[in-house]
Amino acid sequence: MANAEFVPLELSQGEPYHVFCSYSSTDYQWTHPLIQHLEDMGLRVCDENNFTPGRPILENMSESIQQSQKVLLILSAEFVRSHWCLLEANMSMFRDCLQRKPIVPVLLQRDLPIPLHLAHLTYLDVHQPDFKQQLLKVLCTPNQDLQSSTVVPYQPPSLYNGKRLEPLSAVNQEQLNKEFDCGVWSDSVPDQLSLIIQQRERYREAIGIINTVAQTKVRLGSLWKQLLAGLAAIIVLASYYLVISLFINLPFWDNAPKGLQTATTVFLFLTAIWMIYKMCALIKNEKRRIVRALQKAIGLANSLLFEEHVLMGSQGNYKLLLVYVSVEDCRQELCAQYQDQEFFHKAILEYSCEYTRCLAKELLPFETTSTSGHLEGGVCFCQYVINQMLMGQTRRLCCCRVQQFAV
Repeated sequence: MANAEFVPLELSQGEPYHVFCSYSSTDYQWTHPLIQHLEDMGLRVCDENNFTPGRPILENMSESIQQSQKVLLILSAEFVRSHWCLLEANMSMFRDCLQRKPIVPVLLQRDLPIPLHLAHLTYLDVHQPDFKQQLLKVLCTPNQDLQSSTVVPYQPPSLYNGKRLEPLSAVNQEQLNKEFDCGVWSDSVPDQLSLIIQQRERYREAIGIINTVAQTKVRLGSLWKQLLAGLAAIIVLASYYLVISLFINLPFWDNAPKGLQTATTVFLFLTAIWMIYKMCALIKNEKRRIVRALQKAIGLANSLLFEEHVLMGSQGNYKLLLVYVSVEDCRQELCAQYQDQEFFHKAILEYSCEYTRCLAKELLPFETTSTSGHLEGGVCFCQYVINQMLMGQTRRLCCCRVQQFAV
């Protein structure tokens, strides 16, 4: 039954549906009641249940979009990985119909990276109390009033600047020992970067730099430390056994006071416990060492990728974070301010990995200022670098004052 406040638009022979709803099968339990609600409001909804059996899925999707007035995308992590990647990889087939149809993105997860082709659109949040009313209002609005709501194939970096992308998981993530190993990533350009990366060889070189961490430093370093820890454990246990045996067999041991025997035994036992604790601490610090080596390699990779408007960061030792950001203006700003053409390159090596993580997680280690930077609505790279340097100088100054006070 239609709502008097929202009157469905008239259908034509070429467009027998008000909306085509595209969603992942994993979100069916949430999406099916929504489709039922829209149909109860008088809207004709087309989804995968209307596909013609036996036809390729791409042909079915293209025809469904053409036969619908609008396109409703239920965005979840699984949808972005499967359905949207399918659309994006075949954008040449869908570009014409998607550029003529208003896109209505619905966000199921608030922390989901929005695909670049949809980054300019205002999405509907299912967590808002008036979500269904907002959705009905959009679906009942004539298409000519939603001309700016179509997909865009590619725009200048300013449109997407600062947008986070879907993270890249290591190809060996399932077999990865996250305490001793480091991930390995495919050097094939992923679908979400296929329209962004102009020089694919540059991307492959960057991934190759990151993969050296697992192929050389981590493997050899971990093997050396594991052998050292094993050797140390054998020496400790053997020494403990020999010392106890020696003490017990000495003539004075039987005649020694009971208190001395107890104290000696406790001392040797605590020494063994301390050695085991130190070995455990060594193993625990191994992951930190791997992450530091990975971050250093990512900084070197970013010295290549920044020209493609892409920066990488790390999430642990098995996932790469991606952001789409232009740093050319920041490059000029930093070089001019510090009178050093190499300063920007040094800043990329040292700060770009953590800056990417801050952008992707929307977390900054300092309060944002009102000073306008080169990133609209956020902190640009040069602002981040300058703030980090100031914080480092402040920490060093505090340490010097503490040392002077102690003296």
